[in-house]
Formats: sequence, structure tokens, C-alpha cells
Amino acid sequence: QVQLVESGGGLVQAGGSLRLSCVASGRTFSTYRMGWFRQAPGKERELIAAINCNSGSTYYTDSVKGRFAISRDNAKNTIYLQMNSLKLEDTAVYYCRAALGGSIYPSSSIPWKYWGQGTQVTVSS
Repeated sequence: QVQLVESGGGLVQAGGSLRLSCVASGRTFSTYRMGWFRQAPGKERELIAAINCNSGSTYYTDSVKGRFAISRDNAKNTIYLQMNSLKLEDTAVYYCRAALGGSIYPSSSIPWKYWGQGTQVTVSS
């Protein structure tokens, strides 16, 4: 069982930056693939960034490429999402997720099993 706790959300002006953090419980954090999802009002939840166990591979959805960066610190059981050049359309609840095995890509056959409670990011004009 893994428990995930996100933090770092808030209100920011367009063009600004935020860094989200997600701390995981448990001693086997380094064996989990980790990802950030977001859900905007009226839209489906989407995978926006993911990272494999040893940070050797990352995935970004097109809309955040070049602006967001996912990273992890296995010694601290933490992943991060650095968000730069924020846009109004980045407004959403951001969720941290974890899973054992599978791929970091949206097509993975093994679902993301563990969820955090989410953190709100609001981008204003």
C-alpha cells in the first residue's frame, strides 16, 4: 500500500511558475513508476507527465512539453512537477499517481493504482 500526498498548488498569474511535490509512504518508492495527472472542470482526467523508477525515462503530454518538468528523489520518496510559463488552461486539480510495473506512457496495460488527494492549481490572467 502506498499513500501519496501532494502539495504546492495555489493561485498564480499567467506566465508564472509553481512547483508541485508528492510525498509517498512506504519503503519501496523507488520501484514505482510515478505520474502527474490533472483534471480541469468539465474535462476528463489526463496523464500529463510520468517518470520511471530510476528517472531514466520521462513522458509529457504535448500541451506541457517544454514548460513542465517531472523529477523524483528516491531518497526522499518524493516526486516533483516544475511548472513554468503557466497558462490559463493549466488550471486544474493536479493528482500524483503511482503504480508497480507497466509503462509510463498513456497506453500502459497496467493501470495506475495509487492516488493522491489532489492539489488545486489556478492560473489567473
